[in-house]
Amino acid sequence: MATAPTHDMHECVRSDAALTRAFTILGKRWSAVVLGSLRAGPAGFRELSRAIDGLSDSVLSDRLSELTKEGLVARTVDEGPPVTVSYELTECGKALMPALHQISQWADEHLKPEGG
Repeated sequence: MATAPTHDMHECVRSDAALTRAFTILGKRWSAVVLGSLRAGPAGFRELSRAIDGLSDSVLSDRLSELTKEGLVARTVDEGPPVTVSYELTECGKALMPALHQISQWADEHLKPEGG
């Protein structure tokens, strides 16, 4: 007689708590897209705004502030002249890129395209 697989309840609770923490940040609309847009290197606000179709400046500003606060993005101000601000992934943000790539691949394989 086969036995049902057993799960360590404490491990499941820890995993659920970790996913909850991660998706508290990543579950906000546009957060993962902003992070993915920074994978190629530092970018200014205008550059990000043009690169992400459909994202308003106010939401981009909110997401950049949140991602900076969480330690995934670094904000650098160059006093110039002119004064410029750029954003780039921190080591913590860079460590997330393989997981975001996997989610993107999964979406390509398993989710219908918008409008499709």
